[in-house]
Amino acid sequence: MSSTKIIARAGLIGALYVLLSLITFPVASGAIQFRVSEALCVLPLIFPETIPALAVGCMLSNLITGCAPMDVVFGSIITLVAGVGTFLMGKFIKNTVLKIALGGIFPVLLNVFFLPLIWYWCYGELEYLYLMQVLFLIISQSVSIYALGSPLYLSIKKMRKKGIKFLE
Repeated sequence: MSSTKIIARAGLIGALYVLLSLITFPVASGAIQFRVSEALCVLPLIFPETIPALAVGCMLSNLITGCAPMDVVFGSIITLVAGVGTFLMGKFIKNTVLKIALGGIFPVLLNVFFLPLIWYWCYGELEYLYLMQVLFLIISQSVSIYALGSPLYLSIKKMRKKGIKFLE
C-alpha cells in the first residue's frame, strides 16, 4: 500500500474521531462521558497508522471542546499508549475473540484509571469520587470498545475477507 493511502487513511480516522466526538459533545466530555469515537480505538488491530491518528483526533477533540491544556496533552498520550497496546495484541494474537478482548483492554483500562487522575490534576476536586468516575468510565469505555468497536472490527475483517476494499 502506498504511503499516500496510509496517510489518507490516518487523516480520515483522526477526522472521524473528532467528528464523532463533536456530534456527541454533550455526552462525550465531562465527568460522566460516553465517547462514541472511542469505538475507533479497535482499529490499531488492523491498521497501525490509526495509532497516531486516534491520538491526534483525541487531542483536537479536547482542544476544540475547551479542555485544560494538561488534559489535552495527557489524554492524547493515553490514547497513543492504548493504541500501541491494541496494535501489539493484534500483531501477536491470532484468535479473533481474544484479539478484540485483549486489544480492547488497553483503551478501556488506561482511560478508566488515568483520566480521573488527570481531571483531578487539571480541574481540582473531582465532581464525583475517584471510584465513581472509574465506574462510570469502565461502563462507557466498555460499551464504546466492545459493543460498538467489536462490530466495526468484525465488519472490516469480513469485508476484507470478501475482497471488498474498505479504507484501503
